[in-house]
Order: sequence, then structure tokens, then C-alpha cells
Amino acid sequence: MHLFWERGYCATNMAALVEATHLKPGSLYAAFQSKQGLFLAALDYYSERGAAHIEKLLSNADSPLTGIRAYFRELAENASVGGRAHSCLLVNSALELGDRNAAVHARVSHHLERIEALFRRALQTAQANGELSREQQPQALAAFLMSSIWGLRVLGASAPSPQRARTVVDQILKVLDH
Repeated sequence: MHLFWERGYCATNMAALVEATHLKPGSLYAAFQSKQGLFLAALDYYSERGAAHIEKLLSNADSPLTGIRAYFRELAENASVGGRAHSCLLVNSALELGDRNAAVHARVSHHLERIEALFRRALQTAQANGELSREQQPQALAAFLMSSIWGLRVLGASAPSPQRARTVVDQILKVLDH
């Protein structure tokens, strides 16, 4: 996973995967059938960890909006570290492969939709609890938050100053105040 995250799918060859995993090519092919099979498994693993982290933040927060704010503030902190490996493997993969690889595109879309659903449910709960205005549309707001995450992850690749990353996140989070 880390090798794909650092280098990207196309720049990661089987020799590098063999070296990183300390497995023989035959073992990798037996387990994953192909480089793409290993990559899809890495995307699944990465996404499971990320979704579990978001779920934990949301469930441990005092309120749904507090959990969402905590997640975005965490993104701001991570963005200022910079570098490809500090961005998002899902976003990196979508940008690198786009529509050129249907299996990867479908897998990335599935995982991003799952994360969006977590935010949508949190926003619906916040609205039901009176924490979020009835004028807000949780589905549209969740889509906006996902687009904002994409932008923050791409911004993170350029290692913005911590202040710049916090300022961007503060602007994003203002949408929750209406």
C-alpha cells in the first residue's frame, strides 16, 4: 500500500513490489493474480482504515458536527506536512488513473461513496438534533464536503503552510454554520 501511495500505480513495478513485500513474484501472483489485484487490495485496506477512522471520530465526538469539524482540522494538520504520501491514496489513484482503468475507477468510486455516506448520515443526525439548519440539504452538503476533501488532499501534496491549510478548512467549515 505504501509503495503505491508514494509512487503511484503506474510507477510501481513488480520488482519494487517484490522487494517491498519480501515475497517472490509467484507468491504475489498466486495471492493477487496481478499487480492490479494487489493494488485493488491495497485500496480496500486503505479505505477500510480511513472509513473506520472517520466513523470513530464521528461516534466519539460530542455531536456530529463536532466530529466533522475534528476530521477537517485533522486534514489541515496533515496537509501542511506535504508530499504525495500525505495526500490520499484514493484521490491520488483517481487523479492518476481516472477513466483509464475501469476496475480501479469503480473501486475508488465505491470507497469515496462510502465515506460520503458517513458524512451524509452524520449531517442528517445533526439536522434531526437541531444542530444543523433545516435549510441545509445533507446530501448536497455531504457531496460538498467530499469535494472539499479532494481539494485539501491535492493541496496537501504541495505542503502549504499550516496557517494556509487551517484558513482553507475554516472556510469549508463555515458552511456548517448556516
